Amino acid sequence: MPAPRPLRLVFAPLLALSLSTVPASAGELAAELGAGYFDLSASKSADAVFGSSGGFTWGGAARYSFKPGFFVSAGARTFSKEGERVFVAGPAGLVQRVGHPLSIRITPVYLTAGYRLREGRLVVPYAGIGGSLTSFSEESSVAGRSYDESRTKAGFHVVGGAEVGRGRFRFGAEVGWSTVPDAVGVGGVSAVYNESDIGGWSVMGKLVVAFGGRKGPEDVEDDALEIETPGENRPEDDPDEG
Repeated sequence: MPAPRPLRLVFAPLLALSLSTVPASAGELAAELGAGYFDLSASKSADAVFGSSGGFTWGGAARYSFKPGFFVSAGARTFSKEGERVFVAGPAGLVQRVGHPLSIRITPVYLTAGYRLREGRLVVPYAGIGGSLTSFSEESSVAGRSYDESRTKAGFHVVGGAEVGRGRFRFGAEVGWSTVPDAVGVGGVSAVYNESDIGGWSVMGKLVVAFGGRKGPEDVEDDALEIETPGENRPEDDPDEG
């Protein structure tokens, strides 16, 4: 299955960024590729239709870090599940499967602002907050006839994690929580369970490719040692010698 259009719109700029360089004094530009697990807030509806509320998610982002540690990032992720339509008479009722295939895809395009602690160290913890525009699409088939539905809703998220490494290639781990209210719940099983939020919890592992950026504290100290003290005469420049 080809990548969703929002992800293609994000990865194309990331490819262009990978071909550029950024002066060290201007901050740090980085591209991130992540994969992990996402668990829907609408867990009862998801359990009924798909058999579980979580699954694999992946995506990418571009991040720019300012001095002394503020950063902004923009990216997208995608999450999909497949199941079948069900009938539920009430919140405590028995789930009855009706045999019609159903699949969903959730793709948030997000903007995050935050702060990175201990910038330049081997391990850099960070936290951020931001907003998103989340695309929700649903496809189903009934008696050989296809039904497609899609909508886009605004959302909110918070993230926290850590990045390990000082070189161009680094690794990271991130935990996030998001909310996208009023995206579902008008009809169907989500209305029965009174669930309307398609946000949730996520745990991600990340590969980070950095371009430019500031030097670490050890590098700065090494550079300072190499600077010659102004006015200090070297032995070969002493006028009394020779």
